[in-house]
Amino acid sequence: MPSPFQLLRLPRLVLFEVFKSLSIGEKIKLSLCSKKTVTQINIAHLYSQKVMIDLDFLSHKISIHSKHSKERFHIFNSSDTGTKIHRNIQQYQIGGRTVPVVFCFKSIQIFWNNHQKGFLSVTQHLLKIFRCKISISIGYYDNDSLQPITSELLNLQVELKNLTFYLNESQDQTLWNQISSNFGLVEDLRIVSDNNPGFTPVFTSWPQKISIFTSAWFTLEYLLACTSTRITLGCSHLGNKDLEETLKKWKTGGFPNLEYLCVYSQGITNNGTTIMGMNPSELHGKDVQADDGSKKTTFDIDYGRLEMFVTPVA
Repeated sequence: MPSPFQLLRLPRLVLFEVFKSLSIGEKIKLSLCSKKTVTQINIAHLYSQKVMIDLDFLSHKISIHSKHSKERFHIFNSSDTGTKIHRNIQQYQIGGRTVPVVFCFKSIQIFWNNHQKGFLSVTQHLLKIFRCKISISIGYYDNDSLQPITSELLNLQVELKNLTFYLNESQDQTLWNQISSNFGLVEDLRIVSDNNPGFTPVFTSWPQKISIFTSAWFTLEYLLACTSTRITLGCSHLGNKDLEETLKKWKTGGFPNLEYLCVYSQGITNNGTTIMGMNPSELHGKDVQADDGSKKTTFDIDYGRLEMFVTPVA
């Protein structure tokens, strides 16, 4: 009977090449073998795949996929009561806990007595073995006990690629207050809300990009305070005068990070109320330069829509 192959005894550079050749699923499965394996994979972090991680609280699922989703692997976090129906249970250490695991072809199922700790432990484990960005959608029908994971990850200074927040109940205020101070860690914040979300959201920090699909509550005061590079406001109540105030601030040095602004609003009209002395239609295709001459904005305007494209001036 041949002796087992001593993988971790390979020279470091050879071992790194082995790790580099593994698929997402193979690397995850290998990482469960021992703490030493995780440590070696972590040392080889620069050789690791760049992946995206999607946390699906509704399905109790974590999806790990490569760029353009050419390769995808799923981790299902289940209740430990489900272990009674599986025959192929094996015990593994994850996050300092011994948990039952079932291996499948392109997925594994892990059984936890606490879903919140399970999600957090698995996510932290994945962060040790991949260069990755995390996307989270906090939805209407999610398990409320899992939503605080978002706050936990942000408190740990984990950067999020996308965060979609369904803002429609006053009970969301607690979670909003917990995470809003860390929006600077979010690359793309997407907010889906009713016209009246039930409370007044307070932004104590801003993401790199922000999109609000129903933004009637997002007033001029919010917009003037926003420091995001890209801002998209759907179903807005902002009008010509509000946009004039915005453009005036931009011209005089405000919005230093702004690259793109898009506002969809029935308040953008040619009813005689001008923007910087012009009807909105007259701004279409026009370049306006900042007072210091460092940048310009080009307008794309249609009925009910205004876009600003900001570019540096050579």
